[in-house]
Amino acid sequence: MALIGIPVSTTHAIAGSIMGVGATKRLSAVRWGVGKRMVYAWIITIPASAAIASFVLFIIKMISNSQ
Repeated sequence: MALIGIPVSTTHAIAGSIMGVGATKRLSAVRWGVGKRMVYAWIITIPASAAIASFVLFIIKMISNSQ
């Protein structure tokens, strides 16, 4: 992912490695439902943190404009 500019944390690397190693042994060795939920969480994190940051910035601007 570094080629396209997306940061990859150690959590991403470790989780991907564990799933990859498990998949090489046998596909049923990996709990794919857990992996799917992890990917969804990773995808949701960036927009959710941007929304929270914009909300906090809005509140800060409202407070600073009222003074």
